[in-house]
Amino acid sequence: MPDVKRIALVSKDFFTRSDERLCIEAKGYDLIYHEDVERALELLLSSPPDLLIIQKGLDKGLDKEVIIALKKNLQLALMPIILIVSERDLMAGLEWKYYPVDDLINGQATIEELLTRIELAISRSKRVADNNPLTKLPGNSSILKSIQNMLDNRLPHAVCYVDIDNFKPYNDKYGFSRGDEVIRMVARILVNVVQEKAGRQGFVGHVGGDDFIFHVPMDVVESTCQDVIKNFSALIPLFLDEEDLEAGFFVSLDRKGKEQKFPLTSLSIAVVPCPPGRFNHYGEVASCAAGLKKKVKSLEGSNFLIDRRKS
Repeated sequence: MPDVKRIALVSKDFFTRSDERLCIEAKGYDLIYHEDVERALELLLSSPPDLLIIQKGLDKGLDKEVIIALKKNLQLALMPIILIVSERDLMAGLEWKYYPVDDLINGQATIEELLTRIELAISRSKRVADNNPLTKLPGNSSILKSIQNMLDNRLPHAVCYVDIDNFKPYNDKYGFSRGDEVIRMVARILVNVVQEKAGRQGFVGHVGGDDFIFHVPMDVVESTCQDVIKNFSALIPLFLDEEDLEAGFFVSLDRKGKEQKFPLTSLSIAVVPCPPGRFNHYGEVASCAAGLKKKVKSLEGSNFLIDRRKS
């Protein structure tokens, strides 16, 4: 099946005619149209599109708040945003620090020009982003770049490697659809907790499968891990059958294809503190985490383990 891109259009005055919207959909895009900015923000956060087109000046500056909220969101910061402006805006100029958008278009432009802007924005996002298609979180290239930037700038952060325990047997028993829901649930928890604890100083990435990485300032890493595990423990029962919850385990196939009892799905976090000067390269961080990940996964239930070694 072709990859249908979802586009959100938030506007009251521009590109809102039915024929214009039909032209966008005729190009193969799934268009979601909103006039109400507050309602649009709720939907943008709950079901993120691939691209946002928003009109400047909506509802006494709410458009600006929406743009800033999206760019500060760890999961949605890379989503392209096209700002619709008037001739007057173009003449007066814009304060770009208040409008961190990726492109702009004159509201009087033709629908053909808007389609060109859309295609360029989506092509650009493909080149610069490696987001995981399931969670929309940054992928491996962005993860490595973020860790290396943190090391180069000598930021006192801790890198945390997150793994969902017994995820393969969970998938085998409950099916890939429910497995995907668990992965999305973990992604939402990580984004929400890291956002709350570290704001823009934090980073969350999805390595792939059931493996995630986040890094936060060292002074909040312990409370961040505690909240991640607390939230996961509260939500994971929703993804398990009642009989398995009562039994305290589930039965699935091991790697040799034999039935076996597995502990209920849990979360393991290996934490590598990175004070300035301890590491010079992200590969050193990953190497340090390797043994730590095995140790924390050997513990019962959900846990985090911090590397306390001095060097």
